[in-house]
Amino acid sequence: MIQTLIVVDNEQQLVEHPNFRVITFEQYLAEYPKRNEPKTRVINLCDTEHYLSRGYYCSLLAEARQHLALPSVGTVNYLRDLADDTSVSFSYSLPPELIAGLSNSEDAHCLVYFGWAENEAWKKIARQVFDKFPSPVLRLSLEHCEQGWRLSVARFAYQQLENDQREAFWQRLDRFAEKVWTRRSTKQRHRWELAILIDPEEATPPSDKDAIKRFIKAASKVGIHAETITAAQAGQISQYDALFIRETTSIDHHTYRLARKAEQEGLVVIDDPTSILRCCNKVFLHDAFSYNQVPSLKTRVAINSGETDLNNIEAEFSYPLVIKLPEGSFSKGVYKVKDREELKEKLDELFQETALVLIQEFYFTDFDWRIGVLNGRAIYACRYHMAKKHWQIYNHGAKRHSSGNFETLPTFEVPRNVLDAALKACAMIGRGLYGVDIKQKDNHVFVIEVNDNPSIDHKVEDLYLGNELYMLIMQEFANRLELRGRH
Repeated sequence: MIQTLIVVDNEQQLVEHPNFRVITFEQYLAEYPKRNEPKTRVINLCDTEHYLSRGYYCSLLAEARQHLALPSVGTVNYLRDLADDTSVSFSYSLPPELIAGLSNSEDAHCLVYFGWAENEAWKKIARQVFDKFPSPVLRLSLEHCEQGWRLSVARFAYQQLENDQREAFWQRLDRFAEKVWTRRSTKQRHRWELAILIDPEEATPPSDKDAIKRFIKAASKVGIHAETITAAQAGQISQYDALFIRETTSIDHHTYRLARKAEQEGLVVIDDPTSILRCCNKVFLHDAFSYNQVPSLKTRVAINSGETDLNNIEAEFSYPLVIKLPEGSFSKGVYKVKDREELKEKLDELFQETALVLIQEFYFTDFDWRIGVLNGRAIYACRYHMAKKHWQIYNHGAKRHSSGNFETLPTFEVPRNVLDAALKACAMIGRGLYGVDIKQKDNHVFVIEVNDNPSIDHKVEDLYLGNELYMLIMQEFANRLELRGRH
C-alpha cells in the first residue's frame, strides 16, 4: 500500500480530502517518518520561493526519509534559480495555435496543474514542461522578443491561487493520482520501482526490445517493478528507487546529467555518473591503464598536427596506425590512416572538434573479446568478429554486413589472462556494469577500452546464460536497494 500526504504551510490552508491526508509542515516534521510505514508520497504545497523556507525543507526532508517528493529538491532549486530571470529559453517547439492570436505587444500566461492546462492550445507544451519540472503548479508565459516568441517557466505558489483555481487544482490532483499513481500501484506489489532509460528512436541501442522485456520480467522476480522511461520524463526520476540506463551514454548528454541527478536524489544508478565520466573518455582510460599497469596497446596523446608533432608520432609508431576521438561508441570516432598525408588530414579535421586526440598502434585480430563485468565479477563473454572485409567489429559505411559474427561463451572457457585483464581494467572504473574490449594474440592480451553501457541484446550476449543474465543484473539492483535501506 502507498500513502499520499499533502503538506501545507499552516493550519489556515488545511482542507478535508476524501483520498489523501492533508497536514501542516509542523505535523510532517514531528510525526514522520513512522516505524513500518508504507511507501509514502509527499505533495509539497508549502511555499518554496525562498532558500531554507518550509517548502524547501519539506522536499529535502521527504527525500531524506525516502518519501517520494513532488516537487523534488532539485526541481525546487531549479525553479528558484529561474525566479530572477524567467526569460530563460527552452528547446520546445511551440504549437502554432498557441501564438496565432497574439499580437507583438502582448504576452500570454497559463497556469499548469500537474501537467494539465485548461486552454487546449497550451496542453501539449504544459505536459512537456511538467515532465521537465514536475511541480504541483507552474506558470508558463509567452513573451515577445526580437527573435520571436520565448517560453518562460516559473514556480507558482498554491497560496496564490484564487478559489476557482484551487477547485481546479484539487480536481487535477485527483486525476493525476488516479491516472499516474493508481495505475502503478494496482500492479503486482513490489518493494521497489526501477526506471529503465531508453530512446525508442536510437538506431543501435545498448539493448533491443526483447532484452528490455526480459529485464522487466527479471526485475519483477526480485521484488522490483521496472518500467521504461525516456529523456522527456527525466523530471520525474525522483519517483523511482533506481535507474538503469539502456541508452547510449555520453558526458555532454542528458544520460550523464540524469545519472548525476538520480544519484544526488539517492537512487541506485547503473550506469553511475562516475563510470560514465571515466569510460566515455579514452584519455582517462589511457592514463588509468598506464599508471595501473593494465595491459594495453601503445598509445600517446596528440595535441597538435604540426610537422614536429607528426615527426614525433612517426618516430614512435609505424603505419598503419589508429586515431581515436576521446569520446565515441560502437567504433565511431575511430580511424585508420596509412601514411603521413592521411595522418595530417585526419588530425586537422579532428582538432576542429577536440583539444586532444589519441594515437594508437594498429593491431589486427580476427575478433575482439567482450567480457561483461558486474560489481567486479565476470558474468558473460563474447567474441565479436570483424565486419566483412573491414578492420573493426562495426563498419558504419557498409550497406550490408555492417557488423561481424559473434560467439557467446561461458566465462569458464575464457583464457585466464583475458579475464584477469578485464577485471583489472574495471577496478580502475568502479563497481558497475561494464563491457571490456580485449584483443588477444597467442598469449598476449591488450585491453582496448571499458564500456560503461555494454550491449546486452537477446540471442547475443544472453545466448549462453539465457534469462539468468537478466536475473544477475536485476539481483544486483535488489542487493544495492536492500543495502541502501539499511543505512
